[in-house]
Amino acid sequence: MTSLSTRWQHVGRVMQMGLEGVAGATLFAMMLLTTADVAGRFFFNSPILGAVELTQLMLAAVVFLSLPVVCWREEHVSVDLLDAIFPSRLIWIRQMLVNLIVAVALWVMAGRVWALGERAFQWGDVTEFLRIQTGYLIYLIAIMLAVSAALTLLRAVCYLLEGIGKVERGGPLSPEKGPGGDQ
Repeated sequence: MTSLSTRWQHVGRVMQMGLEGVAGATLFAMMLLTTADVAGRFFFNSPILGAVELTQLMLAAVVFLSLPVVCWREEHVSVDLLDAIFPSRLIWIRQMLVNLIVAVALWVMAGRVWALGERAFQWGDVTEFLRIQTGYLIYLIAIMLAVSAALTLLRAVCYLLEGIGKVERGGPLSPEKGPGGDQ
């Protein structure tokens, strides 16, 4: 019988692989579209109509499908100007606070983007040439922001539990894992 933490790790791995798989497939489709568009333009003087719109939509999907994985792994772009002078025994507090702030910011953004998705459907917003409804993509972005907020909040809780000694090993501060956790 598997433990609860083992099952949650499995769920996390499946979610991570699913998001990375869909983002990777979207990126591959974007590459194929761009290649076909350039080849059509160069060799046949006939570009693919709407290729720019499709590329824009796919790029947004790739970025926001990858965001939850980036948030969980803490692979954001960061500047470590104060790391050398920050006391190592307080790193868990700093990381917990940073993750809490980021989680709140992501949650606020998710709410605002969801409202934009509702407005896009109410107003019938579509892309210029292909007439694709943009509301679906906007809702996807809002959902991925909310998932990212939840994972970032969970990461903050992990720092708290390990920092106060409730979890001895396996948390984000464990020596074998490093600052990002799941490596």
